[in-house]
Amino acid sequence: MIPAPGAGSEGVKKKRKRKRPANRGPQTQSPSLSTKAPKPAGKRTYAKRVDEVSAGGLVIDSTGTQGLLIGRIDHKDASGTRLLWSLPKGHIEEGETPEQAAIREVAEETGITSAIARSLGVIDFWFMAGGKRIHKTVHHYLFSEVSGELVAQISEVDEVSWFPLSEIVDRLAYPDEKKLIARSGELKI
Repeated sequence: MIPAPGAGSEGVKKKRKRKRPANRGPQTQSPSLSTKAPKPAGKRTYAKRVDEVSAGGLVIDSTGTQGLLIGRIDHKDASGTRLLWSLPKGHIEEGETPEQAAIREVAEETGITSAIARSLGVIDFWFMAGGKRIHKTVHHYLFSEVSGELVAQISEVDEVSWFPLSEIVDRLAYPDEKKLIARSGELKI
């Protein structure tokens, strides 16, 4: 039996010379001798992911006819006068439950002490800030006003105000909050 030509039976294999792509320069040193590791082709760098959890919600006044919103100046508005209305909320601190954080944050941002009547649900969303990719989860509650004086938190809130419950959904600036309140049914305590 005679082996086919090139089947390797000649006893010595020929070494193939690798061709380098035309668009790459000459190879100067092996990667193991290089001081800086080469970046793999096509490798993407991603922003660091940060998970944040907050709590807050909608406070209904003692008459049961108005809801409390916070306003922040829209920094994208050239006039600097447009307010973005939203539900008061803030970060849950270590050792706090979402309910405790919600009550604390509402009081800090609005001056109003409240009590939780029921859960409205949870919203989660993504955004970019400071070069980081933030995944935020917000626990929302329906509150009843207990006491306090309406005062905006100087460092975070530009304005606080009571609005008729029938206007709350239209006043809210953020679609997720609009949907949450719209699907919450009757906002009576």
